[in-house]
Amino acid sequence: MFGRLLWKLLRGSSGRLTVAMIGVISGAAVISALLNLELDIGRKLSQEFRSLGANIVIAPKPSAQTGAGAASLLSGNQIASDEIARGVAAVNSPDVAASAPYLYIVAHVANVPVVIAGTWLDQAPKLYPTWKLDGDWVASREDISHCLVGGNVARQFHLALGSQLDLAYVAENASCNVAGIFDSGGAEDNQVFVNLPVAQHLAGIPGAISLWQLSVGGGSRGIAAYARRLATQFPNLDFPNLDVRPIPQITQAEGHLMGRIRLLIVATIVLILVLTTLCVLATMAALAIERRADVGLMKALGGSISRVLRLFLAEVGVLGAVGGVLGCAVGLLLSRWMGQRVFSASISPRWEVFPLTIILMIAVALAGALPLRLLGKIKPAVILRGD
Repeated sequence: MFGRLLWKLLRGSSGRLTVAMIGVISGAAVISALLNLELDIGRKLSQEFRSLGANIVIAPKPSAQTGAGAASLLSGNQIASDEIARGVAAVNSPDVAASAPYLYIVAHVANVPVVIAGTWLDQAPKLYPTWKLDGDWVASREDISHCLVGGNVARQFHLALGSQLDLAYVAENASCNVAGIFDSGGAEDNQVFVNLPVAQHLAGIPGAISLWQLSVGGGSRGIAAYARRLATQFPNLDFPNLDVRPIPQITQAEGHLMGRIRLLIVATIVLILVLTTLCVLATMAALAIERRADVGLMKALGGSISRVLRLFLAEVGVLGAVGGVLGCAVGLLLSRWMGQRVFSASISPRWEVFPLTIILMIAVALAGALPLRLLGKIKPAVILRGD
């Protein structure tokens, strides 16, 4: 009997309930899309910031730098770079996208000073994914015959792909062929990138590096946590004067942007919940007025007001549940569209969003059913007299 009455109520008020259903579906669609975005935005935003390059630097502390020659070097010890690599490897994390040592020197090309950056060139595509490269990346860190040159350097010395570049530093010389010419839009355009052994040979300091850079995901908190874990490794490796620090311009910007986006998403969800509640409230208020006669007749036939209200609340619950399910399906498509427009990648669906959205919509529908409480004040005698 309860089910039959519920079905009659739904069919008898299909017009007004359709309006409320559209409001619930719309609210559920936007809320589920925003929840999917909020749960996946950390990973997407972290991927976007990884395109800016390294966000953690291992370098000597200012107090540990002594002398003009040592100011740019991590250590004169020939195994320094290997020891730092061992410390980095000790803090294994899937969030590390790229990691490479660097040795900077100022060499000469045709008696013109040029900054030489010695590193692992096989890590360059991961550390600098936004570089516009003409040519090919150097795939091996052991390749000492090829290099990458910045666009300004290429124009200054009239270099093309395959050109030979002769480097001189004090009493040492080296040559490399240009494998690629890149445009970074930054200071790197004035540099020549070679594999680390070439720079160490020119400087006459095998095994020494200036600093170590890492690109780590996981958001600003994950980056800071990884840096703290990494910093605990080096005192145990006889390197107490190392400074492991996140690059604040990147990590702080990521943290601030993440916080603002999440605040905007939460505020939008709250606003949509309020508007959906008002939509259901208006519909239920109109239905409460229309059903005064039905409720009066039910009470006159012996029906308790609690049973009558349960019937109407079940109707509203069905409205919220069905609207939530349909809205989640639309929200999944909406979240994918938002991911493509904002991040050029689809947002991964989070299945925990579906029950959460449905529960929210049922709660909103029940909150909007408050006018049905007025039906409890109806007196059957007044209704039967036609007043």
